[in-house]
Amino acid sequence: MNTQARNHIGLSMFAIILLALLGVPRVIAHDLQWVDPHGFINRLLVFIPPIVWILYVLGKRHSVKHPFVPLMTVGAVYGLLLGITHQLLWNMTFETPPALGGNLADLPAAAGSFLTRAFAFISSVVTGTVVGIISGIVATMLHPLVKGRSRR
Repeated sequence: MNTQARNHIGLSMFAIILLALLGVPRVIAHDLQWVDPHGFINRLLVFIPPIVWILYVLGKRHSVKHPFVPLMTVGAVYGLLLGITHQLLWNMTFETPPALGGNLADLPAAAGSFLTRAFAFISSVVTGTVVGIISGIVATMLHPLVKGRSRR
């Protein structure tokens, strides 16, 4: 299988995965509490990956005609990696795992754990996809400017 082959969105699956992987260090640093969640390093780890995604796609203006879908795809893959990483680090992240409350508090522990983890995973995928969508919107707005500059 040729991982470098471009798909219909203009990026190879290899490029999509590598771009998505740029966000994983922040997930690890956050989950293991290596950085202050409100500190400068965390902000760099939050914003640098989407900026790199946007710059990369804008730099590929000849193969990426419409940047929205490629960046949404990168965001969705990032969301999957985010969810998987959170699941792998779950027991190191929480000294006492989150528990359900209200009407769901009486569920067996295994069911509560499953629901909590499932919703955390879904939330991660949604979060990553939203980051990709926002990046795609920004790149779509910048794309005509970059495209116009390349003709000069």
